[in-house]
Parts: sequence; C-alpha cells; structure tokens
Amino acid sequence: MPLGLIALAIGAFGIGLTEFVIMGLLPDVAADFAVTEATAGWLISGYALSVVVGALGLTAATTRLPRKPVLLGLVVLFIAGNALTALAPDYTVAMAGRVIAALCHGAFFGIGSVVAAELVAPEKKARAIAIMFTGLTAANVFGVPFGTFLGQQFGWRSTFWVISAIGVAAFVGIALLVSAPRAAAEQVSLRSELRAFRSLQVWLSLIVTALAFGGMFGAFTYIAYTLTAVSGFAETTVPWLLVLFGVGLVAGNWIGGRLADRSIDRTLLVFIAALVVVLVGFGLLAGSQPATIAILVLMGAFGFGTVPGLQSRIMHYAGERRHSPRGPTSEPSTSATPSARGPEDSASPRASDTCPRSGSAQPSRHPLSW
Repeated sequence: MPLGLIALAIGAFGIGLTEFVIMGLLPDVAADFAVTEATAGWLISGYALSVVVGALGLTAATTRLPRKPVLLGLVVLFIAGNALTALAPDYTVAMAGRVIAALCHGAFFGIGSVVAAELVAPEKKARAIAIMFTGLTAANVFGVPFGTFLGQQFGWRSTFWVISAIGVAAFVGIALLVSAPRAAAEQVSLRSELRAFRSLQVWLSLIVTALAFGGMFGAFTYIAYTLTAVSGFAETTVPWLLVLFGVGLVAGNWIGGRLADRSIDRTLLVFIAALVVVLVGFGLLAGSQPATIAILVLMGAFGFGTVPGLQSRIMHYAGERRHSPRGPTSEPSTSATPSARGPEDSASPRASDTCPRSGSAQPSRHPLSW
C-alpha cells in the first residue's frame, strides 16, 4: 500500500473529526456561548453549506494547478479555520471558523480521491479511495468519542486545538509522502471540467449522494440530544455510543469498497435501500435503547458503504464526459483498449479510468444500471 494513502487518510481523519465531533459537543458549545440548542445547530448547518461552496468554488479555481500543492493549501485552510474556532470569543467568530474550515472539505475529498486512485493499479482504485476514506470513518470510531470526552473534561475548545494539530500532521505527511505530479498532457481547462455536468449519470449520482447523506445526517445532526432526551441514555455514555456508529462507518466503508470493485450500481442500490429501512426504523424505535444501539451501527455501515461506489461512479462518468461528446450508458468499468487511449494516457491514469474492473474484459451490464 502506498504511504501516500496513509497521509491522505490522516487528512481525512482530521476533516471527519471537525465535521462530526461538534455533534457530541453541541450542548457544551451552546452553553458556553449562551445560545439555544437550535442556534448552536447552525454551526453544523453552516459547515455543511460551506462544504458545498468550497467543493464547487475551490475545485474550479484550482483545476489548472498541480494537485499536491492544492492539497497542501487546503490543509492550511483547515488548520486556520479550526484554530479560529478554538479561539472564538463569541458565536459569530466560531461560525466564521467553522465556515473557513469547511471550505477545504469537499475539494480535499474530491482531489484526494483522484490522487488516491492514481497511486494504485486500475483494478484497486475503489479500494484506494476506501482507504483514504478510512480516515474519515476512523474519526468516528476513535476521534469523535475521544474528542467528545476531551471536550467534556477540558472544555470544547481543547478538542479543536487537537484537531488543528492533526491538520499539521496531515500537512507534513502529504508534503513528504504524496507524489501527484500533473503532466502537461493532463492539463485541463475549467470549461472541459464543467462539461461533466452535461452527463445525466453525473447528475443522478450527485442527487443520490445528496439524498442518501441528507437523510443520514438529518438523523445524526442532533444525535446527542436524541440519545439523551429520547432514548434515555446518560450523557456520559454518548461518546461510547458514537464509537458504535464509527464502527459501522469503518465496516461499511471497507465492505462497500470491495463490493464496488465488483459491481458499483448493484452495491449502491442494496446499501441505499438498506439505509432507508434503517432510518425509518430509527424514527420508530429511537425510544428503545437496544434498538438504538443496533441502528447506530447499521446507519453508519449502510451510509458510508456507499462512499467508494459513489466517488468512483462520479469520477468515471465525469471523466468520460470530459473526454467524449457522448457519455456511457452502462455501469462503469475500467476495461480499456489501446485504441481508446493515446500513448500519453498509458503512463498516467485519467479520471475516466477510476472505476473498478468487473473481472471481465467487457463492461459490466445488468438490469440495475441507472
């Protein structure tokens, strides 16, 4: 396994920690700033909205730049935002820090996924993306419970100082271990990148991503209040319950990555259908502690089990649209013939090559393709 994947995973760990840990610390933050719980919740919503802006704006603005310096710049932005949050004297400054930190989120995972895919053989690209996202899932197993415990013991600001330090570690790791040069032949224009949005498959993948994760995070945003006020758990048990959610994330991400290397669309359909069932069950059974424990694990597993497949699917169809006036209609496949690729492409992977092999020389086709 390339060490560069570990460096990317560290960055993903820090980003996942700053995204999720606030949910366990929301009561403490609300009390510190003397705001209502609903107002404090905007620190989560504001972060999410900033993720969208950063994903579109920063990715577009850096499309002609080498990927490694861009990743390093994004990590600097991440460090600055979390340090500002830790120093915030009031709610407004804390919100500003959250917004700044979130700007790097979407761009880091988007660019980082491409870099991760370039570090391995074509048939292992979905697993490489899953390894990078393991940092995000590990943040929920180890980081969020520890960060919540740290915040409860030493104040919520201490957690954000630790997150800033993780950002520094990620910066050093990416600087030393990630090599992602962009050759002249790979230079692309913003217009060619935006051509990806002409693909119906890209839009379908983005809509599915928004709906699936919107549902999961809609349930998870106020998880601390749900666990204590609805399920009846003691506040001290919240960090350990978040561990269970994180275990589900890690397991789902790993299994989803391996299954996506066999069939992306079938894996997504099964995992998303299961997630719907789990979310409905959570709404009906949140008052039961045993059911809530099981649902936390399953919510994480089926929610994040879609990540490798969705990332690979979007990268594939976006790349196909950028390089071809007509988009593919079948499930992504990494099979390629010499006639479909120029000599310069054989030395370096393209975004259109970032979908897993089905184990066959022919593209995988089945009735479940979108």
